[in-house]
Amino acid sequence: MTIGTIQNLLGAQVLFGEELLDLDAEFVFSSDMMSDVLAYAEEQSILVTGLCNPQVVRTAEMLDIVCIIFVRGKSPDEHILRLAQEKNIVILTTVHHMFTTCGILYSNGLRGGA
Repeated sequence: MTIGTIQNLLGAQVLFGEELLDLDAEFVFSSDMMSDVLAYAEEQSILVTGLCNPQVVRTAEMLDIVCIIFVRGKSPDEHILRLAQEKNIVILTTVHHMFTTCGILYSNGLRGGA
């Protein structure tokens, strides 16, 4: 599924990576604990989180995660967006809660990465 399709399904706002919305992802992983992301997430997947700090981008970089979706309307600051830009990681934000976000993605064909 493309990130653009994911953005449309969630009614998400693109904060960085408009030009990367045609990238594909097969898996999604959700967590606010970056240690769990490192231990269980698949490479080249989507990360759904409510944690809004630079460690999220650094963790995503280590696993070649293609997109981070911040839930509950959270909006990362300029430092986080700059990091994502440097690492070429798409940043989306959605008003949905984590459970709802994952449910929408799962019901449309994305699978969990753990």
